[in-house]
Amino acid sequence: MKPRTLLLPAATLAVAALLSGCAMGGGPTTAPIVLDPDAKVSGEITVWSWDVAATALERLAADFEADHPDTTVKVVDVGYDNAYDKLSVGLQAGSGLPDVVTIETDRAPGYINEFPTGLVDLTPVLGDDEADFDPFKWSAQSDSDGALKIAPWDSGTVGLFYRSDYFADAGIDPASIETWDELVAAGETIKAATGHTLLSLDVATGAGFQMLLQQQGQGLFDDDGDITITSPEAVEVLTLLQTMNEKGLLKNVKGWDGRVTSAKDGDSAVTPEAVWWIGTLLGDAPELSGTYGVTELPAFGEGGVRTSNSGGSGLAVPAQAENPHLAAAFVDYVLADADRQASMMEQEGLFPSYLPALQGDYFREPQEYFGGQPVYELFAEQTANIPPITFTTDNAEASDIVANAVVAAVLNGADPATALQDAAEQIATATGREIAE
Repeated sequence: MKPRTLLLPAATLAVAALLSGCAMGGGPTTAPIVLDPDAKVSGEITVWSWDVAATALERLAADFEADHPDTTVKVVDVGYDNAYDKLSVGLQAGSGLPDVVTIETDRAPGYINEFPTGLVDLTPVLGDDEADFDPFKWSAQSDSDGALKIAPWDSGTVGLFYRSDYFADAGIDPASIETWDELVAAGETIKAATGHTLLSLDVATGAGFQMLLQQQGQGLFDDDGDITITSPEAVEVLTLLQTMNEKGLLKNVKGWDGRVTSAKDGDSAVTPEAVWWIGTLLGDAPELSGTYGVTELPAFGEGGVRTSNSGGSGLAVPAQAENPHLAAAFVDYVLADADRQASMMEQEGLFPSYLPALQGDYFREPQEYFGGQPVYELFAEQTANIPPITFTTDNAEASDIVANAVVAAVLNGADPATALQDAAEQIATATGREIAE
């Protein structure tokens, strides 16, 4: 997470640190808490979050207290750097955690699987609203039995940000591009006309590969927990990235700062990224106002999915919460309400996972930075189309191995299918999992 936003691509949120300083396991076992959605609530709860997320929760906490007499909600900004260390230690020890905690989506499966009794099942409170939430987020934040352990909050719906001036100089209409092959061809024309590459990417993280793999409806593992990266879809994604580099259309940058600097410098024509990139552009590159537009991701084939996910978060109630019913009521209050979710978008830039919120007028308003285009409307329309994928406790280790395969193919010219087969075998050896047939 950067100071400006709760959302960041999964690869930058090193899940490998998930259990640092802790032994593997589930902490002390206690009888599970069964929530009563009709319970009368009172008393006090403490909520952990950080940055703009904490700001949003603190603002809404005042409204909740006004609507629920005899309640107090204390929001603590624990800071991003400390949040997960505190959460992991607290879950392992079975003590020391507050009533509500913020957990990012890419980290959710690790906590859910490693601490199966550590988080309260929120289904009794939010289950009737399942169809109203981003299906990817609901799936990723539920356990194998379908119990919702982390309520969906904000989504990292992905679109294609593009430099409208570069496309105009090359005589290309961005709306005419429907597939990745067509975008690569456009990239060659744009480079010839303007000298700019097609896109900038931190190849070493493998983040672009996983984003595009999810667009294909796949993660690193399937529903059985088997390794899927040798699939034709995975090979197609890695081949695409390799092709762009071989054609001189890809600028390799290092880390978050490298990506932001590359955007400010105008190195490349497009950025496939989540809705939170809007906040990055507004904050770090205000001078580029009027030069950007947004469209859907190109599809891998005619009629294919044209979005993916990169980032997002949710709210969870630890099993050790002193006031779990009040905690669940607060989670329901802030997340399962269209007006309150929309307010967090307008005031704190948190893009809703709650689909009814996306019908609000704000998401259809023209945005001056993007030449008057109502860019949030595009993301609102695409959120429900994000393909759900499976996460496992081995996603962190697998991500590191896959990143090496991406470097081998994209930067060093290795055959994509061979690089992914080698990576799959390494993952299998490291995790004991099977490679999907």
